[in-house]
Amino acid sequence: MQEKDGKYMFGVVKVGDKGQIVIPKDARTVYNIQPGDSLMLLGDQKGMALLKTDIFQAIIDQAMEGLTK
Repeated sequence: MQEKDGKYMFGVVKVGDKGQIVIPKDARTVYNIQPGDSLMLLGDQKGMALLKTDIFQAIIDQAMEGLTK
């Protein structure tokens, strides 16, 4: 794992026959990803990103709270 200014490079992963990837242990540790956690896959034309759904839900809750005030 390489880290600079809060940005990480965890290495390269391969996509298996079933389309699965293994998230490197260092990444699971840094982001506290546990077995059974749900992740959201986001993307655009440049690439993809994984986000824990509880973090995404917190962002949505905060945005919705601002709309109801």
